[in-house]
Amino acid sequence: MDASSSKATSTRINSYKHHGKDLSELRRQRTQSNITLRKKQREEQIQVKRNLPADENMTDESDNDDKSNQTNDLNDLAIRARSEDPTVRFEAIHTVRKLLSMGHHPPIDEVIQMNFLSLFVRYLTFDQYPDLQFESAWALTNIASGDSQQTQAVADANALPYLLRLLQSPHDNVCEQAVWAIGNLIGDGPTLRDNAVDLGIIQPLLKFIQKDIPVTFLRNVTWVIVNLCRHKESPLSFHAVQEILPAIKYLLKYTDTAILIDSTWALAYLLDCGNAMIQIVLDSGVLPDIIKLLAHIEVRIVTPALRAIGNIVTGTDEQTQLVLNHGVLAYFPQLLRHPREKIKKEAVWFLSNITAGNKEQVQAVINAQLIPDVIHHLRNSELVIQKEAVWCISNLTLSGTKEQIQYIVSQHVVAPLCNLLQKQDAQMLQICLDALHNILKQTPDDDLETVIMEIEECGGLDKIEALQIHPNKDIYQQSYDIIDKFFPNDSDDDDMLSANLNTEFSFGNSNENSSDNNAQPFQF
Repeated sequence: MDASSSKATSTRINSYKHHGKDLSELRRQRTQSNITLRKKQREEQIQVKRNLPADENMTDESDNDDKSNQTNDLNDLAIRARSEDPTVRFEAIHTVRKLLSMGHHPPIDEVIQMNFLSLFVRYLTFDQYPDLQFESAWALTNIASGDSQQTQAVADANALPYLLRLLQSPHDNVCEQAVWAIGNLIGDGPTLRDNAVDLGIIQPLLKFIQKDIPVTFLRNVTWVIVNLCRHKESPLSFHAVQEILPAIKYLLKYTDTAILIDSTWALAYLLDCGNAMIQIVLDSGVLPDIIKLLAHIEVRIVTPALRAIGNIVTGTDEQTQLVLNHGVLAYFPQLLRHPREKIKKEAVWFLSNITAGNKEQVQAVINAQLIPDVIHHLRNSELVIQKEAVWCISNLTLSGTKEQIQYIVSQHVVAPLCNLLQKQDAQMLQICLDALHNILKQTPDDDLETVIMEIEECGGLDKIEALQIHPNKDIYQQSYDIIDKFFPNDSDDDDMLSANLNTEFSFGNSNENSSDNNAQPFQF
């Protein structure tokens, strides 16, 4: 386990022990350590940058020209692109743009080195030649679709203010191409995004949404809004978010799949930017629209909708309760049984943040009859889903009442937890041991023997005993505490093992402190 993972796990385990952590902080820490990992592993759902190839819907009547034109010498094209003859100039820019639209290895660096960027930007101002503006904006779009250095070259050529100016063009194709180019620029990072916001990108975008524009154009506008909402490390300003939220809410009314996907991801990104941002989004009244999308037939829409509400419940108990008040749990029987593994994983992750809340929120999960599905995943699913299910159950054993803990015991949670003690994942072992320890500590004396027998009969005791020699000190400490407290007479070697542990690891000689909530947190 690397240092960052160990630190995150230590924080979570310490939270279980109530070491100065309230439940809302527990939920937040859980989210930070888990979402980061998930984001690294999943493929990017929405493209940050988009190249416009020559065969796109924006018609190009000359695209059937002899392919040899695409290999024209750039030096000659650079000379002709500066011609005073409008026809010669246009044909040169058009040819360079076609080269930049090649599907494989377009000559972006060569075009930059030949100083075409200043020409493209200059020709954006030639209002009397809208075809030249269109070709120049298209060329800049494809250059900005490259790597960060190539995108920065477009920004350094001062293209952004002139592209923004084109949003006022009377020609729709010029406006749309400018939107596309701007989307590629702001998708590169928060610096260019904030520059575009400062130059006034938001209001022209909103006007396009209000106009009767083709759906392909509206898709591009929506995609630019997604790029505005990215960059969690430096989120969009609260004021800017408040400007665009009504537009996003409006776009969620569309039936077009691409528009719905991008609009929902925009909200998911915003809702991943902390409690204050979560509250701003909730205040916009968009929550019911997000929740309805959980039942959409298109998995590419369900995924960001589930991520969005999942991010909300990483917030405060009050924000979480608002989601529950909108009846979200009614969607979860279907989500927990979804054919896509990633949907099931996110659904269990969502529930793990609910069970990290207060006892009323825990009861809501129980009342929705979702615990049996969680235990099913604990027993039968892939490791990544099992791990989320362990978090869900372990959170419940911390946040729930004794009665709620006894309910999950009655649903046969003990044996699946014990079975997971043979996994190699150290973090999962710690969570499982913590859940079992909490169950044992919270079980009434009259029922304790039944739980102990269940652990023994399913082979859990053997697994716990084996973990007493685990190289991770928190795992062997936890397993030792469980054995010492609840199974003191199950092994003739207990006294010897206890002595060895006390000598080798200096755990101290007071076993009674092992379950004390005021004990010092384990250190990874």
